[in-house]
Amino acid sequence: MTTSEYDTDQKAERMKANMARIEELTARLTTALAHREQPRGSLQAPDSDIFVQATAAFWTEMVKNPSKILEKQLDYWGKSLKHVVEVQEALRAGKFQAPEDHTPDDRRFSNPLWKTHPYFNYIKQQYLTASEAVQDTVMALDTITPREKKRLQYFTQQIVDMMAPTNFLATNPDALMKAVETEGESLIRGLENLVNDIEAGGGELLVSLADKEAFKVGENLATTPGKVVFRNRMFELIQYAPTTEQVYRTPVVIFPPWINKFYIMDLKPQNSLIKWIVDQGYTLFVVSWVNPDASYADVGMDTYVEEGYLEAIRVAKEITGEAQVNAVGYCIAGTTLSLVLALMSKRKDKSVRSTTFFTTLTDFSDQGEVGVFLEDDFVDGIEAECTENGYLDSFFMSRTFSFLRSNDLIYAPAIRSYMMGEAPPAFDLLYWNGDGTNLPGKMCVEYLRGLCQQDRFAADSFRICGEDVSIKDVKHPLCAIACETDHIAAWRSSFRGVSRMGSRDKTFVLSQSGHIAGIINPPTKRKYGHYTGAAPDGSPDDWKANADFNEGSWWPRWDDWLKRRSGAKVAARIPGDSSFPALCDAPGTYVVSSKNDDMS
Repeated sequence: MTTSEYDTDQKAERMKANMARIEELTARLTTALAHREQPRGSLQAPDSDIFVQATAAFWTEMVKNPSKILEKQLDYWGKSLKHVVEVQEALRAGKFQAPEDHTPDDRRFSNPLWKTHPYFNYIKQQYLTASEAVQDTVMALDTITPREKKRLQYFTQQIVDMMAPTNFLATNPDALMKAVETEGESLIRGLENLVNDIEAGGGELLVSLADKEAFKVGENLATTPGKVVFRNRMFELIQYAPTTEQVYRTPVVIFPPWINKFYIMDLKPQNSLIKWIVDQGYTLFVVSWVNPDASYADVGMDTYVEEGYLEAIRVAKEITGEAQVNAVGYCIAGTTLSLVLALMSKRKDKSVRSTTFFTTLTDFSDQGEVGVFLEDDFVDGIEAECTENGYLDSFFMSRTFSFLRSNDLIYAPAIRSYMMGEAPPAFDLLYWNGDGTNLPGKMCVEYLRGLCQQDRFAADSFRICGEDVSIKDVKHPLCAIACETDHIAAWRSSFRGVSRMGSRDKTFVLSQSGHIAGIINPPTKRKYGHYTGAAPDGSPDDWKANADFNEGSWWPRWDDWLKRRSGAKVAARIPGDSSFPALCDAPGTYVVSSKNDDMS
């Protein structure tokens, strides 16, 4: 057999094997989609009224000010036609190259062919010109409210981003080149990745961001030594083993958000906030919330406060023999901690010596980017889902937060996985991001309606555990850390909430970066800096303009603040005591359980 004949036979065998794989994957895909439950329409997209109103506003503008609309249309057609003429002129001259390209840099179009190849450059420039025209048209609508315009801008941008040429095989040079290089193998691997994700989602598509086999909680994530010293139906309380001979007298209790799992603060030793706090000489307790199912339908905000916060603080006090703790709340847990502190002020309970808020909203008058999902069309759908099932599945919250950064968390990973055929990366942060938790139905609706939509805690009062509390009732010494590019808890809104609290001892720190990277920012990396200034008051932008910028992490600065409120040093404490013996090793059982099968 000649080499040519051998190569032909090899290609035929590969083709046959690939066709068999495609047939198998297609059958799996069909089966997965057949078992897909029809999702609630109100959780899939905003109410169509938003686009009806936009259309009405556009025609109103056209009647009132036709020259403005025509000017924008002519500008778009002018730019588009000019580009077409430039392309034709280059081809007429016999040059197989793109015309001069003055479009701004865009990570989506990093392949050199987007600038040099006439086909890809033409598609890119036409897309960017059309995108600019759509955005300008929305911005020019003056007959809708600023809130409506903000939502319209957001969802219009989602459509524009979805239609990017990079998201389609025929117009993605990276994917086409990879397909040629691998003789189509990349496309088959991509189909396999797509089928795996749809099967994992029960017929719904949620792009895998990280290699699920690369990590195991308790083995290479969340490995800081400690013991679970208490457990009830709401949480496990972890007390971490000391690494210093002496510790500060006042223990620290961290309340992470129950919308995610606590080990974002303990991914690996090099960037573990938990390990770092222990190494500074603090007795540290961390709450690990349960992942609720339908049996938690009756659990509301009162339950999280009574059986969660107050119980965790009580146990930490009893184990250490101290009268007070320093409490920390992250995100939604910080919002609820503010309710707890206000409740304690009403009850004259002095169990908390100081409090720290990480990326916490308490004033929802400006909801930031996430506010586009807090109108009735979505919240009504969430309430209906919670009423029917007793809880909100983690899928919905994970998808919502992904759409706040859709190019980074949806389209780019989908391109790599489905078009390039690449395996998801072994990235601990993205693994955690995909390890979401459910939300109890009653709590979810109370939080969204009373705090987010009606802003009752800041605007008037919010009823919790039989008391009406307000933001001015938060009177504890506090330190608040917000993040400059936070998509979830906008730093200006966080600032406004802190400025309205009743405490006379307030410290505000603005970290660079976003909701996660701005908080999980170890001093060793010196990656993101932070701003410090006067006590939060007045305009957040004025505060920042007069603040000092500091290189490196805010962690050491917080340590200086915290140790002044933590008392003298005492002998290091071994986790638990005779009344609260260790139940199991950290990170416990709740953090690795998707159901409540192992609860006792």
